[in-house]
Amino acid sequence: MRVVYRGLAVAAAVAAVVAVAVVVVLPPEPDEVAAGPVTAPPAAPSSSGSAPSSTAFTPASTPAATPAAASTSAPRETPSPGASLAPGYTAMEALYADPRVPSLTRGVKRMPLRSPGKRFVKDTRTGLAVPRLPRPWKAYRAAPFTTRQALPKLRGTGLRGMFVTCPLPIMEQKSPRDTALLAARWTLNHHPKGARITWIASQPVKRGWLLVYRVTYGKRTSRAAVVVMDGGTSKPGLAFVTVPDSQRKQWRDIGRVASGVRVLG
Repeated sequence: MRVVYRGLAVAAAVAAVVAVAVVVVLPPEPDEVAAGPVTAPPAAPSSSGSAPSSTAFTPASTPAATPAAASTSAPRETPSPGASLAPGYTAMEALYADPRVPSLTRGVKRMPLRSPGKRFVKDTRTGLAVPRLPRPWKAYRAAPFTTRQALPKLRGTGLRGMFVTCPLPIMEQKSPRDTALLAARWTLNHHPKGARITWIASQPVKRGWLLVYRVTYGKRTSRAAVVVMDGGTSKPGLAFVTVPDSQRKQWRDIGRVASGVRVLG
């Protein structure tokens, strides 16, 4: 009997050692595994050796691609003409890509500025005072601008001269010249479809920049100008005048605007 008991004791001791070994060898439970990033398995290359399909399987636990990662892998869209800005491009890059707006070269001359008149319209929202143009110009309801003067309507056309002011409707740039360029591009929204710019004059003015240009649309043209000026408000002020060739007698008033815009006060 003693031999039997000794045999059972030895067997129990061996079983205990085996159990300990099993505990040590077995991997921990899943909830004890440190969390780590889960990546999709690479797609198997096709027999032709072409690149993996973009529709490769992604496990449900794989997080969706972040916008930053998507933007680095996908090519940027080319800026298109118009008021909208293509994703990933700055306002100036979109301007340079717009075929309606040519480069402003050093060949564009300055224009002589006459003495401003004595009658002004005060725009407190932009901090600017602008010329009150003589007849046949008249003041009209300003909205959506802050001041507005216009020429009488002509039969057979919806085009007529317009002179308006408003806070800068586009993003201000570091350079007043660049800001004026963007403002001139924005004014194409107020000309017939297909309009293109040709520069006439470009020059700095006190606390801003002046651009004078011709707008061509089909067989017709308009003369226009923008003055971007810091009037001391939260945004620079914009003065914009345009006169179609059907009212070309008032083209001289564009010079009045160019020379007459000043800071209020």
